[in-house]
Amino acid sequence: MYSENAIEVKNLSKRYQIYEQPRDRIKQFILPRVQHLVGVPQKQYCREFWALNDISLEIKKGETVGIIGRNGSGKSTLLQIICGTLSPTSGSLVTNGRIAALLELGSGFNPEFTGRENVYMNASVLGLSKEEIDSRFGKISAFADIGEFIEQPVKTYSSGMMVRLAFAVIAHVNADVLVIDEALAVGDAFFTQKCMRFLRDFMKNGTVLFVSHDTVSVKNLCTHAVWLEKGNILRKGSPREVCELYLEAFYEAQQGKSSTTTLRASKKSSSPPPQKDQRLEFINMSNLRNDLKIFKFDEDNASFGKGGAQITNVEFYDNNKAPLIWIVGGEEVTLSIHAIAHERLASPIIGFYIKDRLGQTLFGDNTYLSYREEPIACEKESQIVAEFTFAMPILPTGDYSINAAIANGTQEEHVQHHWIHEAILFKSECSSVSTGIVGIPMRRIHLCVPKTSS
Repeated sequence: MYSENAIEVKNLSKRYQIYEQPRDRIKQFILPRVQHLVGVPQKQYCREFWALNDISLEIKKGETVGIIGRNGSGKSTLLQIICGTLSPTSGSLVTNGRIAALLELGSGFNPEFTGRENVYMNASVLGLSKEEIDSRFGKISAFADIGEFIEQPVKTYSSGMMVRLAFAVIAHVNADVLVIDEALAVGDAFFTQKCMRFLRDFMKNGTVLFVSHDTVSVKNLCTHAVWLEKGNILRKGSPREVCELYLEAFYEAQQGKSSTTTLRASKKSSSPPPQKDQRLEFINMSNLRNDLKIFKFDEDNASFGKGGAQITNVEFYDNNKAPLIWIVGGEEVTLSIHAIAHERLASPIIGFYIKDRLGQTLFGDNTYLSYREEPIACEKESQIVAEFTFAMPILPTGDYSINAAIANGTQEEHVQHHWIHEAILFKSECSSVSTGIVGIPMRRIHLCVPKTSS
């Protein structure tokens, strides 16, 4: 029967038995059976640890799903069960199609075998015949790009070489589902870029299950995200929302329970009436509509922090102090962040990030370096204002948001008092051709065509 799901996980649980001493393992194997036969209460010589607890998940064909969570949350256990290298304690799992996995570094390799021998072994396990491997070995070797080491035992490889070879194999077995567990963090920048190009091409038709601590990669690559914590699914949904909640939990883990953080539902932005716009010249040259929306700062926007200080207003305006509805790359703008201290702040830090619609951080700054040598203390109930004036980079046409935050301490060690997701939103209209996520406003472009001598 045809199913639109590549992976179906239902009520999946995995239990491990933890033993204090090696001999307790033997006791647990023998004594409870004897105690049952003689009719005495059975005693346990181990304690139970549930790595996964009643997990249910559906991943449709063609989706790219990111799994995030702290160490020990059950991410790797879930992937191993999906790949068939680990059996669940209870629950069911259904997979459709060939699954190729890149799990722990070196998993599936025999260290005594050469790279060539491991390629044949791994590819055959994934369902390829010897003739198919023969025809693809040249491409696999070229993708791995480890030169003569392909004929050397894997035990002589560096971690980067091992990842190169493992990824080269899974990239050439015509898999329907790719499972990748943090392994790309080991590779060098050039190889990582090669892997990303392959992944983006594979994602057009295939299914990817991607585990990473890097929330930027999850937001950039994935269509859905799942947050695991202590073997349970805390949240699943859009990568942007799930990663923001994970970030909030990270700060709570670092500095204790927040006074403002709550698990929240998605919130739609309000749309107050448009304000005056100053870039008439650009309007006259474009087909820009007259119904552009502007978004004001809202105290109800999703936020978290200890609560020792609170951001009260965020303003984004041009040199004429006119609030910006939308921006054109290259113009000088000012971002103003107002806050009030609810306790004394010895070294306040106010900062911001500008993010795109996927939640990827494009750029940002804060006040720390400017006042590192002579911090400006902020007494209780006093007001504090930070202004950032800069030339706006050229951003591709679309919607963008500004995250604002106030903390106390240093760049490395600080207490996050108030962090606001999407404090204000704005639109960008691209005034020139730009390549990449952020374009640079050029001061001068000169083209010279030397005359040829006749």
